[in-house]
Amino acid sequence: MSAGLTGKRIAILATDGVEGVELTSPREALERAGAIVEVVSPKDDSIQLWDHEVKRGTVAVDRRVSEADPEDYDGLVLPGGVRNADHLRMDEASVRFVTSLDHRSVPIGVICHGGWILIEARAVRGRTLTSYPSLRTDLENAGARWVDEAVVNDHGLVSSRRPADLPAFNARIVQEVAEGVHERRAA
Repeated sequence: MSAGLTGKRIAILATDGVEGVELTSPREALERAGAIVEVVSPKDDSIQLWDHEVKRGTVAVDRRVSEADPEDYDGLVLPGGVRNADHLRMDEASVRFVTSLDHRSVPIGVICHGGWILIEARAVRGRTLTSYPSLRTDLENAGARWVDEAVVNDHGLVSSRRPADLPAFNARIVQEVAEGVHERRAA
């Protein structure tokens, strides 16, 4: 399948505790569409995947976030997992990376608890998105409009609630990356 992603580079920012399917499923969808996908992390070597509360294998890290140039990427995916999201929002290099990509208005996909780093990067004010329900108050307090839908797109910010939403999320993030940089609505 080709959706205009040939030659597009996508970063998936994650660390230990990432919800495995929220990393692997979008990566597979983006690669099938022709994108080059890199796992970017504060860690070297590999990160621990989880299936809710159970460890489920590892995935190789392609690049340390502190060494990744945001200008090299055409999109970003932020998978969830409570441990993953909490660690990333506390990592300065990760927050800078997300902030830079947000300022460039490249498509960003976020699933489940991944919205925490968007809050830290001050990237949600005036935006409409969804998340795992427990993040609703955090997102609203940061100035976002929260809705309970399987997938939401706000000018290239694609969000979903949970693993069950991945088919809709994957289709939409592929579409948004194919469209490229998005004009942001004023907050």
